[in-house]
Amino acid sequence: MPTHDLIAHLAILAAALFAGAAFYVSFAEQPARMTLDDAAAHAHWGPSYARGKIMQGALAAIGAALAFYLWWTSLNSLWLIGAILLAANWPFTWFAIMPVNRRLEASASGQGDAGTRILLHHWGRLHAIRAALGGAAALVMLVALHHRL
Repeated sequence: MPTHDLIAHLAILAAALFAGAAFYVSFAEQPARMTLDDAAAHAHWGPSYARGKIMQGALAAIGAALAFYLWWTSLNSLWLIGAILLAANWPFTWFAIMPVNRRLEASASGQGDAGTRILLHHWGRLHAIRAALGGAAALVMLVALHHRL
């Protein structure tokens, strides 16, 4: 089924891009941001977050939707697991990360203090969970591609 394979590759690509972006933020951008003083770290977080949320949200939604479709048409439970792992980023972001985002956004940009640094540190730890969910989703989908049940 060539169309099925194309959709499978697109789902894996979306999951891998999501995971790659999340890992980059967690292991390069966030640690670099935390070397800045409080005000500069907060000022950097705002535009970075604004740009990243659109890309990562779309990748999670597209990859999960494609994986759900693959599960629905193949009944390969690995696609369902991959879809759930990737889709889990939406409620995790909404319920765990958004309260931190709202507090950071409510602070005037560039007006960081010790409280802002604590929030940014907490945000970074939460974002690492998104990277793990994305990486696990991509890995499970890759296995699903090669293990047709």
